[in-house]
Amino acid sequence: MTYENISPKMLKSMFIAGAKYLESKKKYVDELNVFPVPDGDTGTNMTLTILAAVKEVQKADSDDLAAIAKAISSGSLRGARGNSGVILSQIFRGVCKEIQNHDELDSMVLAMALQKGAETAYKAVMKPKEGTILTVIREVGEKAVEVAEETEDILEAFAKVIEHGEATLQYTPEQLPVLKQAGVVDSGGQGLMYVLRGAYMALEAGEDHTIEFEVDDSTSAEVGMVLQQSPEDIKFGYCTEFIINVKGDLESEREAVALRTFLGTIGDSIVAVADEDIIKIHVHTNDPGVAIQKGLAIGELSNMKIDNMREEHANRLVTDQEISFGVNGAQPLEEMKDYGFVAISVGSGLTEIFRGLGVDYIVEGGQTMNPSTEDILEAVGQVHAKDVYILPNNKNIILAAQQAKDIVEDKVIHVIPTTTIPQGINAMISYEASQTPMENEEAMIESMDDVQSGQVTFAVRDTVIDDQKITEGDILGIANGKICAVDKDLDDAVMTLFENLIDEDSELVTIYYGEDVSEKTAAALAEDIEERFEDCEVEVHYGGQPLYYYIVSVE
Repeated sequence: MTYENISPKMLKSMFIAGAKYLESKKKYVDELNVFPVPDGDTGTNMTLTILAAVKEVQKADSDDLAAIAKAISSGSLRGARGNSGVILSQIFRGVCKEIQNHDELDSMVLAMALQKGAETAYKAVMKPKEGTILTVIREVGEKAVEVAEETEDILEAFAKVIEHGEATLQYTPEQLPVLKQAGVVDSGGQGLMYVLRGAYMALEAGEDHTIEFEVDDSTSAEVGMVLQQSPEDIKFGYCTEFIINVKGDLESEREAVALRTFLGTIGDSIVAVADEDIIKIHVHTNDPGVAIQKGLAIGELSNMKIDNMREEHANRLVTDQEISFGVNGAQPLEEMKDYGFVAISVGSGLTEIFRGLGVDYIVEGGQTMNPSTEDILEAVGQVHAKDVYILPNNKNIILAAQQAKDIVEDKVIHVIPTTTIPQGINAMISYEASQTPMENEEAMIESMDDVQSGQVTFAVRDTVIDDQKITEGDILGIANGKICAVDKDLDDAVMTLFENLIDEDSELVTIYYGEDVSEKTAAALAEDIEERFEDCEVEVHYGGQPLYYYIVSVE
């Protein structure tokens, strides 16, 4: 069987087959991840991305190539999850941009499309790295052009391209030492090759045959949004903020510590941050006057702001019957405010903390299930503000957030590239309503450098990283994105983590304990930290996050 052209119907079958083949292999692709933590993995993210496109493709006219191309591009763009999913969607975007103006596809058109896919994907990544999916798609595109000049038989050309792609994939460990040490190929590149191989099998079978694969449906794709709590659930009703200009004979750092302790007796969501001769205060309390009186004892007050959160929430609630609106659809009946916030988080305690700091919408997902571009778009669509700040709080969600920014047209989107929950919290604290949107964006980004972040979790697979042998089930301490502790004992791993995070300049340690850790255990840990690091104050909050025993910050 030979092909000199691919019809729209055949392209549709090939794309669906590629998606199904990837889905059938997603667990294996997940297992190729070098970093052995229980996060949303490459195979899962790529599968969810391409299946979102399949839903759109199945609705498209099988005789309309432009409609199929648009469905692939739009569906994958909005359904993209994680960095690997976003890069895959950008590959499809480039491919579809090239093919949408053709009635049929010959080997050269397909080759140019693959090259366009590589170019588009490279542009989407700020610092492209070789030995990844980017290398594989670039080599595939270059080989496709070379082969198209030699033969018009698409099936023959496709076979040679796949052979070259597989060879490129096998070479990725030579380009990335971390892959070589772990003894694996790049997971994103492997996922891409499964898509291409599935498409080839459909082409080989012909238009009258449907390719099926044994599919693993064990991974859930549920990602939701959490609305603000109901007014009656708000424990402390007044959001109180002010700045204290400290009297000349007082030390701002010492006063901030004392004030933070006092505010803990009258409220929650407390921030007391000293900067030279000023202290910034944020507290949720039922007695804002008491907080203000305490501040006056320290110095003069400015930038005072008290909001009734119960009243604001009641005014903000609108039923589905009263109004409907989409990501870029009709605006709600209520007046647009100047600014709003979307944060990605997971765990009821962390959600409450972000709410307390003024986040309008929380997108659930974070570490354990990366939300899609569409999830973020839906959240942005329901924040009734001219400028919307997105806090990804995970390095694997930043590209999806930036992709959402490129799609939104009726609001100004500011993506603050937070990679951890503590960075997101710090960014929210640094926001000043009196500043311009761009000044706030800069300040929020700068604030990320003021906090060191750590996590404690467990290994989900055997691997080797930085010459450390890791066995499934080991407790891992991760400091600023690097594994610094590998232990069988949770307490020992936690202490090693803090030894890597705390230095002579550290003053405040914040511990967010997960759903598998008791309050008593977290409190005991705080006591141990205070004993070992006497110059540090330790705060403990319930985070409620799954899979991660602790998320910590050091300032």
